[in-house]
Amino acid sequence: MKTFRVKRGVIIGLVALLSVGCAHSYLWRGIKDTYLKGRLNPDIDGYANLPSRKVNIGTPQPWAVSPRFNKDTIPADCLTYFKKYKTEAYMIIKNDSIYYEQYWDGYSDTSHTNSFSAAKSIVSILTGIAISEGKIKSVKEKVSDFIPNFNKDMDSLLTIENLLTMSSGIHFDENYLSPFGYPAKAYYGFDLMKVTLKYSVTSTPGKDYDYMSGNTTILGYVVKKATGENLSDYASEKLWKPMGAENPAYWSTDKKDGMEKAFCCFNSNAHDFARLGKLYLDSGKWNGQQLVPKDYVLASITPKVVNYYGYQWWITHVGKHYVPYAAGLFGQYVYIVPDENMIVVRLGRQQGDDDAKYYVGAATYMFGKKKS
Repeated sequence: MKTFRVKRGVIIGLVALLSVGCAHSYLWRGIKDTYLKGRLNPDIDGYANLPSRKVNIGTPQPWAVSPRFNKDTIPADCLTYFKKYKTEAYMIIKNDSIYYEQYWDGYSDTSHTNSFSAAKSIVSILTGIAISEGKIKSVKEKVSDFIPNFNKDMDSLLTIENLLTMSSGIHFDENYLSPFGYPAKAYYGFDLMKVTLKYSVTSTPGKDYDYMSGNTTILGYVVKKATGENLSDYASEKLWKPMGAENPAYWSTDKKDGMEKAFCCFNSNAHDFARLGKLYLDSGKWNGQQLVPKDYVLASITPKVVNYYGYQWWITHVGKHYVPYAAGLFGQYVYIVPDENMIVVRLGRQQGDDDAKYYVGAATYMFGKKKS
């Protein structure tokens, strides 16, 4: 404890010096949310410590419960893996019914936790909806049509599809360990677009995949400009209400009544995150209503510049199963297993090297064992 106090004092002293002139004032927010709470990173349930905007619900549509609910158990090797990486929620939806559900450490089906980068998949969905409404012409439309800052030089080549596929040619300093990197400035800063628009296109867009959170920040701003609505309100009207979410979500913003952090920070629970999986499992339909264009959904989960990434959705294989998924820091996952008509949600505090193998593998094993 003494060592931590000394380090904490040094950190606070450095931040005090660096914050002169407010150039790095965001660091104070970061220090309060991490070091002063005895940790090095943001927490999955720390959204209440930062500004946010509510994503309202309509009429809740609770999940049906399978007759075999929780009658099977997680395989022992998988359970060991779950616990090793501090899983807090695990849920399997099979044939639109809850087949298995378990929580640890006091979490429940109403606990709000941070999606982190799984929010990128939500922004992709909202982009597809905006296209279907004619508010964005197509994925080929230029970003400069919505953000004039991108109307010169190489910036003028940038398209919405380049942002969706992480091939913008903008080299944000995506360093998760540095307090001066883009992720820290964007996560803890007070003016998200001011930070983001300092960067410009320096490589040919569409050529190379380079995962950068700033791409989704720009994409979120495009959706905001195209629709005339903030992301939370748009998500509420186009997703949370029609999908019958059971609990409001909270999307973290850069300041009170500010802009949503599109690249992260959609705070919800396993029951409602699973709805994103069902929406894409059903090719953009929810109970017969086409919320997202089918062709856009298919394009989203088809490899583009690299063979494991589409339109802000990841793609993998687990055994024979093709598995598109949304993913966030520390292992926030919404897996879709189309050939099993299955959705798997895992939320937790750490991620490992074989997450899909264990989280999807446990689900397919449990159901396969029942059928055999």
